[in-house]
Amino acid sequence: MSESVSHKGKVIKMTPQVTTVSILQHGACSACHAAGLCGMADLAEKTVEVATDPYASYGVGDEVEVLLKASMGMKAVWLAYFIPLLIVIAVILGLVALGVGEEAAGVSGLGALAVYYFLLWLFRNRLKNEYIFTIKG
Repeated sequence: MSESVSHKGKVIKMTPQVTTVSILQHGACSACHAAGLCGMADLAEKTVEVATDPYASYGVGDEVEVLLKASMGMKAVWLAYFIPLLIVIAVILGLVALGVGEEAAGVSGLGALAVYYFLLWLFRNRLKNEYIFTIKG
C-alpha cells in the first residue's frame, strides 16, 4: 500500500477465513499527524477483522501491524463527522428559514442525524466490505 494508516495490535483469534486483531491505544497516537481525525486515538481497545493470509507467519498472541489505505480513513471521517454535521446544519437552517421554531428545528436536526446513523447501520455490511484492512508481513 502506498499511503496507509497503520496501528500496532495483537492477534487474538485466527480462523481459516478471518484473523481478529486487538488494537490498543499507544502514546504514539499523539505524535501522529492524523490523531485528531482518527478514531483510534480516542479508544482504549478496538478489534479489527482481517482476511486470513494462508501463508501467514504470525499466530495468536503475535504483535502485528494493521494497515488501512489512507483514502479509506478519510472516507470514514467524511461518513462519521462531516456528512452528519452538514445534515444537521441543513435541516436546522432549512426549517428555521421556513418559519419553524428553533426548538422544533433543533429536534428535527437531531432526528435527521438519528436517521442518518440508522442508515449507516443498515449498510454496515456493505461498508465493511469497502474497508479492507491488511496485516503488514
